[in-house]
Amino acid sequence: MPATLSAAQARRVALAAQGFGRPQPGTVGTRQLGILFDRLKLLQLDSVNVFERSHYLPVFARLGPYDRALLDRMLFSRRGGFTEYWAHEAAVIRKEDWPLFRFRMDDLHARDARSGWALSQRPLLDELLDQLRERGPLRAPEIEHEANRGSGSWWGWSDVKRGLEHLFRVGEVVAAGRTRFERTYALPEQVLPAEVLERSVPREDAIRELVRRAAEASGVGTVGDLADYHRLRIDATKAAIADLVDAGELQPVTVEGWNAPAYLHRDARVPRRIETVALLSPFDPVVWERDRALRMFGFHYRIEIYTPAPKRVYGYYTLPLLVDDRLIGRIDLKSDRQAGVLRVQSAWLEEGAQAGPDVTERVLAQLHRTAEWQGLGELAFAGRGDFSPVLAAAAGQRVQSAS
Repeated sequence: MPATLSAAQARRVALAAQGFGRPQPGTVGTRQLGILFDRLKLLQLDSVNVFERSHYLPVFARLGPYDRALLDRMLFSRRGGFTEYWAHEAAVIRKEDWPLFRFRMDDLHARDARSGWALSQRPLLDELLDQLRERGPLRAPEIEHEANRGSGSWWGWSDVKRGLEHLFRVGEVVAAGRTRFERTYALPEQVLPAEVLERSVPREDAIRELVRRAAEASGVGTVGDLADYHRLRIDATKAAIADLVDAGELQPVTVEGWNAPAYLHRDARVPRRIETVALLSPFDPVVWERDRALRMFGFHYRIEIYTPAPKRVYGYYTLPLLVDDRLIGRIDLKSDRQAGVLRVQSAWLEEGAQAGPDVTERVLAQLHRTAEWQGLGELAFAGRGDFSPVLAAAAGQRVQSAS
C-alpha cells in the first residue's frame, strides 16, 4: 500500500469505498440494496422532500433507478433487519448493530438523569413505557395522553412526542419502522432479537469497531473524518485508530494538500479512474462532513434551507454534482408532481470547473434518468445559475420562471 497519496488518488479511494465507479446493475433488488447498505453502514434520514427524501438519494446515486417502495419495505418493516438510532444524525442501522451504540445511550441517560426536562417528566415517561408495554408499538399520535398536543417548541412537538424521542435517544424504546415517514416506537424486546438484546459491547470495543467501519466506508480519512462518521469523540477515535494501526487494519498515509495525518484502510482500492455522474444528497457520506468535502474536492458546501430566500446564494436544497472524481457544480431540484415536471430551479458550475458538450450531455442524461425515476415526464429549467441555460439549450428548451 502506498505511503503517500496524491489528491486525485485520495478522491478516487474515497469514492470507490463509497461504491462509485462500479457498473450499475440492470435490476436493483434486495440483494443489491443490502450490499450497498453494508458498504455505507447507515443511511441518514431527513424529512425535507421538496425533491426527494434524503435516504433514497445515496442509493440512486450509486445503483441507478430502483423501486423506492422496495427500500422502504427493507428498512421500515417491523419484522425486518433494520432499526434507527443517532448513528451519525438520525439514521437507519442494522438491528444487529444497535448494541454498538449502547455506550452513547448510557451517556445520554446519565446526563439527562441529572437535570433537565426528562428528570421533571419521569411520570410521563413511565406512562409512555406502560402504554407501549400494554398496547405494543405505536406512533406518537396513537398514544392516549392529555399531553399529546402540539406546542410552539421542539418543532411543534407535543410532550408525548418529546418524551418518546427522549426514550429513543437513551435506548428505552426503539424504532419499529415508519408509516408515511412517521416513526413507530416500541420497547426493545418487542422489536430486537434476543441475541441483540443480550449482547453487551464494552465502550472501547464498540468505538474501535465503529472507527474501523468508518475507515472501511471512507477508504481514507483524517482523525476528524473517521470520528465524524459515527459522531465520536476525537480522543476516543485517536485511541481506536492507534489500535487499528497496530493490528494492521489502518495504515498512516500522507495525502497531497491535506494538513492533517490520514489513515488508509487495508482493503481500500486505489482505482485509476472513477466514471460516474451523480447528484448527491446533502446528507450523503461523501459530503456530509463539510470540512472533508472542502479538503478533498475543494467544494464549500452549506445547505440554505434555513436561509431567507433573498439571501440564498445557490438555492433551497442544492445537490452536489459529481462527475467522475470531482464535484463540478450544484443543482437545485424540485419534484412538481402536480405538473408532472422535474424543475431544475438552479444549476451552477464550481469556479474553474469545465463543462464541455460531453459533460453537459452526461449531466442532462442523468437529469432525465432522475425525472423518470421520480415518475415525472419532463424537465423544466428556471434559468438561475450559470449552468442552467447551458443545460436548457442542450435539452432544446428555453428557461422558464421558477415556481
